[in-house]
Amino acid sequence: MFPRHSTKHTNTSQGYKSTELCSILEHNFSTKVNKARLKLISMMILALCKVKTVNYRSLANVFDSHANAESSMRRIPRFMADFDLPMKLISSFIFGILPEKKNLVLVLDRTNWKFGNSNINILMLGICYKNIAIPIMFKMLDKRGNSDTVERIELIRQFINWFGKDSIDCLLADREFIGHHWLDFLNKNKIRYYIRLRNNFKVFCFDRN
Repeated sequence: MFPRHSTKHTNTSQGYKSTELCSILEHNFSTKVNKARLKLISMMILALCKVKTVNYRSLANVFDSHANAESSMRRIPRFMADFDLPMKLISSFIFGILPEKKNLVLVLDRTNWKFGNSNINILMLGICYKNIAIPIMFKMLDKRGNSDTVERIELIRQFINWFGKDSIDCLLADREFIGHHWLDFLNKNKIRYYIRLRNNFKVFCFDRN
C-alpha cells in the first residue's frame, strides 16, 4: 500500500497573499478607506516585499493584477498624490497586531537623505520585536540635522497618549539623543532609557562619596 498523503496544503501564491492581506486591511480600515484603495495598498505592500525598491515602474511590473503595467503605473502616483492616510490609523493597526502590548522596548532614531533637491529628515519611533525595529510613528523634520528636545518629547508624548505609558519597558537611542531637558522629561515620566554616550563624555555621580 502507498502512504496516504494529506490534501491540506498552504497556498503561497502572490494572488493568495494579496487576497489574504486585503482581507486583513478591510477588517481594520473598511470604515476609513474604500475597497479599491485597500486592494491597491495590498498590491503595493507585496510588490515592495518582492522587488525591494520604491521605484514606481518596478512596483507596477509585479502587481498581482489583470491590468497591464502601464495602467498600474498610472494608479500609483495618483494614489500617492491624492490619498492621505492618518498616522494614528496606521499606528493603531500596527500596535493592534503586535503579539505583545506590554513591556515594549521603544527605539528612537533619525534618518536623513536627499530626494532631488529636497532634504528628507525623519524622526522615527519603533518597537523592538525579535531584534527588528518595527516603525510605529514618526515626525517629519523641516530642517537638516539633529532633532531637538521639543520634537523628541512631542513624539514620545504622542505614543503615550495613544498607547499608554504602562506599555513601555524602556527606550533605546543613539548618541545624538542627549540633552538635559530631554533626559529630565524621561526621568520625570519614569521611562527607563539606554542611550549611547560619545567617547568624550564624562558622567558624574553626585550622590556618591
